[in-house]
Amino acid sequence: MSTRFKAVDRETPYLLPPSVQDWLPEQHLARFVVDVVSKLDLHELKMPYAGVGSEAFNPEMLLAMLFYGYATGVFASRKLEQATHDSIAFRYIAANTHPDHDTIATFRKRFLKQLKPLSADPAAGQDDGFFETGQDQFRRQ
Repeated sequence: MSTRFKAVDRETPYLLPPSVQDWLPEQHLARFVVDVVSKLDLHELKMPYAGVGSEAFNPEMLLAMLFYGYATGVFASRKLEQATHDSIAFRYIAANTHPDHDTIATFRKRFLKQLKPLSADPAAGQDDGFFETGQDQFRRQ
């Protein structure tokens, strides 16, 4: 009795690049995070960019990456960077781009003041400490 397997072909290129929309189910948490962040007023995060120099990563994408990382237990900027290569959900959020860990850490540190209200629980009148800075320690213990 012979066993039949589906062919494994890693060499055939796509005729067109696959759409990141096809990578995740409709009800995936990453889609929800991107949708929620797209509805936030991020004027204070976008204003400081002067429009000179090389193109910056969109603050909306970086914020969605941070939120999804926090929701899934990925806090360190180096791990977030690696996730944009390894995780389909992070690839979706980053639109198949790969911000390096310095960019992620600088964004988090630069906009700490503006990000703190987004991590607070207004109903409880508390801040849960998601945006603390330190040696890869972003949650208050």
